[in-house]
Amino acid sequence: MTRKRKAEAPRVPAGTGAGCCRVASMVTVDHRGQMVLPKDLRDRAGIRAGDKMVLVSWERDGQVHCLFLLKAEKLTAMLGDLLGPVLRGATTA
Repeated sequence: MTRKRKAEAPRVPAGTGAGCCRVASMVTVDHRGQMVLPKDLRDRAGIRAGDKMVLVSWERDGQVHCLFLLKAEKLTAMLGDLLGPVLRGATTA
């Protein structure tokens, strides 16, 4: 049996300021608005059944141009790192 070889996703060219970003996969939205993240991507991202995810949208001129998906605990940690010093400063003032 011959196994199909997956085409490698194109990468954003280095030096554009976004060298870490790439097209990881293409998904299809079903009639209920649901989509499935491919298993290999879930495995690499450490996404497991039951994980809470945060969907962040970036809008410009009234249109959504980009969607970011990240684990809720990552967002919580990022906000804690960002707001922690501010909140500590507010309580000591």
